[in-house]
Amino acid sequence: MEQYKVLAINPGSTSTKIALFQGEECVFAKNVSHDAGELAKFQTIPDQLPYRRDMILELLKEAGVSLEEVDVFVGRGGGLLAMEGGTYRVSELMLEHARTCANGVIHPAALGSQLANEFAAKYGKKAMVVNPPDVDELQDLARMTGIKGVNRIIHLHALNLKETAIRHSKNVLHKNYEDCNYVVCHIGGGISISAHRKGRMVDGYDIVGGEGPMAPTRCGSISVADLLEYMEKNHLDASEVKKLCTRIGGFVSHAGISDAVELTNRAKNGDKYAEMLWNAMIYQIVKCIGAMAAVLHGKADGILLGGGMVHSDDLVQQITESCSFLAPVTAYPGEFEMEAMAAGAIRVLKGEEKLKEYAGKPVWSGFGW
Repeated sequence: MEQYKVLAINPGSTSTKIALFQGEECVFAKNVSHDAGELAKFQTIPDQLPYRRDMILELLKEAGVSLEEVDVFVGRGGGLLAMEGGTYRVSELMLEHARTCANGVIHPAALGSQLANEFAAKYGKKAMVVNPPDVDELQDLARMTGIKGVNRIIHLHALNLKETAIRHSKNVLHKNYEDCNYVVCHIGGGISISAHRKGRMVDGYDIVGGEGPMAPTRCGSISVADLLEYMEKNHLDASEVKKLCTRIGGFVSHAGISDAVELTNRAKNGDKYAEMLWNAMIYQIVKCIGAMAAVLHGKADGILLGGGMVHSDDLVQQITESCSFLAPVTAYPGEFEMEAMAAGAIRVLKGEEKLKEYAGKPVWSGFGW
């Protein structure tokens, strides 16, 4: 059986992860850290492209890794308009939207498709993205809110959520992802909780918009009235409140830290505030899991936990004790993001999955009335 070679590229706020796969085996991986002062020299995220590209090339050269035999270059993806899940060809339209962050979310993940395209063009190979953060497969009932003209969209860790479900289906249940129902969670710096029905992520919490449980840097869902009162009392504008949603809420707001390990260590050393904060986050996660299980009418084949905080035995134990009556709880500590990018490309190369074309328009544009 042919072992395809795939280079996966995952740009983050302060680093770029790269991994070379031969088939399912990772043969080289590196997390390239970027100096904050160096990144500050660039006015926009697209301006960082040559810097990140050249650093990756230099690293690969030092490691003696040749890219000439790579079959596909896969980027993280980002900055795109809402789309269905799957593996997509990097097109000129996708690149244009990634450069301008067409969805309004400014994040280095948008460099993923651009970096993949740079390498693919140089070596005459294919460039793809797999389940970018812009995946939106909500069912219609999940879109309506109580304000006319305001409809829900979601931003989640779609790549890791879907790959966790795909792997669990194949390796544990010996089924196809498209034949299973799950509540899937990514519990890390951000927390995504989602309902998957027959291969589609039909509901979930918009973590960029502030929905769901609190997280290390995110406030999670709170009363709108309370938030408005907080804004007025502290003389905050909309931009400052948005920071609470994604950057300075959660652990940061309460304890001034974003490190879950440090928070739990404080709790173990008798800090009751830290203990309450940790347990309150888990309590909120459990509530959200229950809601997603209800979306599936209680017919879930499993509750799957992924992300960095799943390394915590206490977190897994608390969630299991609270939620195992709904479905079996399985922990997958860490993440499959690099593996997921490679796996998506390989499925396409093997003919197991169809390569999709980015439409350049939201997958959902409103109700028919």
